[in-house]
Order: sequence, then C-alpha cells, then structure tokens
Amino acid sequence: MTEDILVNITPQETRVAIVQQAAVQELHVERTLTRGLVGNIYLGKVVRVLPGMQSAFIDIGLERAAFLHVADIWHPRDGSDKNSAPLAIEKTLFEGQALMVQVIKDPIGTKGARLSTQVSIAGRTLVYLPQDPHIGISQRIEGEVDREALRARVQGLVPADERGGFIVRTIAEEASDEELGNDIAYLRKIWGTIRLNATTQPAPSLLYQDLNLAQRVLRDFINDATGVIQVDSRENYQKLLEFAQEYTPAVLSRLSHYTGERPVFDLFNIDAEIEKALSRRVDLKSGGYLMIDQTEAMTTIDVNTGGYVGARNFDDTIFKTNLEAAHTIARQLRLRNLGGIIIIDFIDMENAEHRDAVLSELKRALSRDRTRITVNGFSQLGLVEMTRKRTRESLAHVLCEQCPVCTGKGQVKTPRTVCYDILREIMRESRQFNPREFRILASQEVIDLFLEEESQHLAMLGDFIGKPISLQVESTFHQEQYDIILM
Repeated sequence: MTEDILVNITPQETRVAIVQQAAVQELHVERTLTRGLVGNIYLGKVVRVLPGMQSAFIDIGLERAAFLHVADIWHPRDGSDKNSAPLAIEKTLFEGQALMVQVIKDPIGTKGARLSTQVSIAGRTLVYLPQDPHIGISQRIEGEVDREALRARVQGLVPADERGGFIVRTIAEEASDEELGNDIAYLRKIWGTIRLNATTQPAPSLLYQDLNLAQRVLRDFINDATGVIQVDSRENYQKLLEFAQEYTPAVLSRLSHYTGERPVFDLFNIDAEIEKALSRRVDLKSGGYLMIDQTEAMTTIDVNTGGYVGARNFDDTIFKTNLEAAHTIARQLRLRNLGGIIIIDFIDMENAEHRDAVLSELKRALSRDRTRITVNGFSQLGLVEMTRKRTRESLAHVLCEQCPVCTGKGQVKTPRTVCYDILREIMRESRQFNPREFRILASQEVIDLFLEEESQHLAMLGDFIGKPISLQVESTFHQEQYDIILM
C-alpha cells in the first residue's frame, strides 16, 4: 500500500506525518529550541590545556567553551598497544591548535558540551568511522553466523581505496546490497565535504550539522511504498531539492511543493488524530474500544467490546472485535511511538483457532512497522507479550508534561478526602503548637464542603481543641493543595 509523507514546517517546529489509506500511521515532531548539538562536527580551537585534569577547553563557537577529556582523544592503533594508557594531554594538544571535534554530549546548565576527536557519521543502515578501519556489527544483531554474513556483505561493498570503517546498524539486517551501497556512497560524500570545509574555514567553525527532521525524511523514511512527499514551505522545499540532488537523487521525483489553501495537515485531519493519540481511550469502528496506559516499566493495552453486538453469537463478537483491535493497535504503536515492553489484553477467546488468527493478524499489521518488534504470543494468562525498540521519545513525552495536580497518577483526591486530611493535620498541629487561631487555605471546592456538609465536623474539631478555625479560598490552589496557617 502506498504511503504519502506530509511535511509541515514552521520556524518553531517541523512535523512529519506518514499517511496510508487516508489514515495517519506515524508522526514525527522536531522543535527548533530543543534540537541538540550531539553529532555536530566542528573545527575548534584549543583555548586551555589542563594537565592536572587531563582535559582541555575547546572553543567551537558556542557561548561556553566545550570540554575534551584525554580519554576522548582518538589515536591510531596498530593493534600492539591496545591496552596501553593514552598519551598525556599536554603532549597531544597545545593552546591555539585547530582541532576537528564532534559533540557527544549537549551542554547542561553551566557545563559546556562534551567533545570527542573520534568522528562518526550516521547513515540509515551504517555508521561511518572515517578514522577507524574496521567493520563492527550492532550488538542487537544476534547470532554469530548472521553477524559474519553481514560483515562480509559490507566488506564486499566497500571501495578498495576506503581507509575508514563502518558500524552496521540493526536495520541493515533487512537492507539490500543496493541500499547498503547507497549508504556507503552517501557517507563518504559527507566526509569529503567535511574534510574540504576543514581546510578552507577558520577555527572555530561548524563543519557538519546532523540532519534536521525534514532531511532525515529523505534519508530514512523512503521505501518502495512511498508515494508523494508534500512540503508546505517553498523555502524548505527548495532546500530539500538541493539536498536530494546532492545525496539522494532517487527521491527527487517524489518531492512536491504543497500550494493548497488549506494547511497540509488539515487534508487528513492530522491535528485531530494527534489529540486522539494523546488520549487513553481509542474507539474502534465496531463500537469496541482500547485503553492504552503508558508507564515507566511498560505499556498496557486493554481491548473491550463496548457497545458492539453485531455478530450472531458472543464468540464471533469477541473474535471480530479482537481482529479490528489488532490493526488499530499496530497503528497506535507507530503513531504514538510506544517502545519497550508492551502487554496486550485481548478479550478472552475460548477458540484456539480464533487466538491463532488474531495473533497472525497482529503480526501481519506490525510487519509494516519500520521499528524492530518481537511478538512472543499469548502467555498462560492470555496476554500477548511483545517488545518494540525505543528509537525516540514517545509522542506523549514530546508534546505533554506531567500534570502538576495529579503528578502522573491520573486521578486526584476528592474534596471530601482533602477535608479529612486537613482535619487530621489540624489535630496533629494542635498537640505541638498553641496558636490563637488555625486558618485553612484551600481550593474553592474544599472550602465549599467545609461550609456545607462538613461544617459540623469542623465545628466539633474547633470545640475539641479549644481554638477558632477560619476558612479562606486560595484561587491558585488545585483540589489537593492546602495550607494551614497558625495565627
């Protein structure tokens, strides 16, 4: 099935939606202010060498000098000195020296960026190591036979004049020789441009910036099923054309500048889909629904029949609801970018053939996902256990923050519960302090309850402790928040 890619670009953020059969399958968001420096390559200038700390400060053109430790300085190795200690930093660097460095950690607080002199450039299937002539395999690729086969394939594609090496990424397991060859050519071309800039630009200067989201679309998202790529910004469309002509000419025919009057995301109600993707509940067309809960440890998905009663018997109703849920779950995992351990609680099915059919349909729907997935089948408790590789923050983590009222619990105490907490706290403080009066500061809902249904309990407490208790509404307080002032 054909996938169209919509690219919405504004000065503050870039949003990319992958649409299939008029339904959003994936959403990617990159914000200008939160785009990091990791992966950027600079021609820096050594401004200070600290032998006592075995480190140096490098000016790369940022507000604060960046930090380079001796352990992050790359030296050519011939294999004989594999375990030898690195040279002292004062014997390697000197003040005023121009040095090519790459950011490996963003600046945090008052600390500058962390640097390394070992350059690596990420492609779609490979990571290029222009200084290190060896071919490594991702640790996530298991099985020595598979690892050696991949290594041999890449070695056979590397040009004879290549002095650098490559790390084979997990996605390369499914890549063709043509895709691997294109990636090698792309990465070598990038490195050639970096080396040329290093000889022509003054220090400090930026030599290479990791691709932005729109450019990564052309590098990472294109496949045989990709239809048209619509970009709603003329300026950025021209930039993407230039980038494609230079590095990915095969996608030029698919690039299109969107000129419609309606915003490009309105074509498929994508903003409405985003709102739905931030909700716990996902309604199915049949009348059933899913409940999706994302926690630190795992994501749980519960399937319910809801109001669906369309089949002739209850078993068929359950079976058809589960089949529809399997497709919706696969789409929601991509759309929300949920990763890690995922537990699916389909509606219980007594029929073993129905269970096998639902599991098969789930695997078929998940096969369209470009992220690595493992499905373990039904457990003894009737739950489907699976994992999906974490590649980036989930949609909820990008667009939302923890609720300051419930602090992530998803629920708050009732006003009555808060009232009783306050009464207990006043009792506790009356035994430790002897004020003239206790004043309760709380939300409108809590104060209203004290004035009405809980007025008798408040009066009884005042009589018991022998102190007056006054009430004050604090409009800035949420329902659980209160304060007790000793007057």
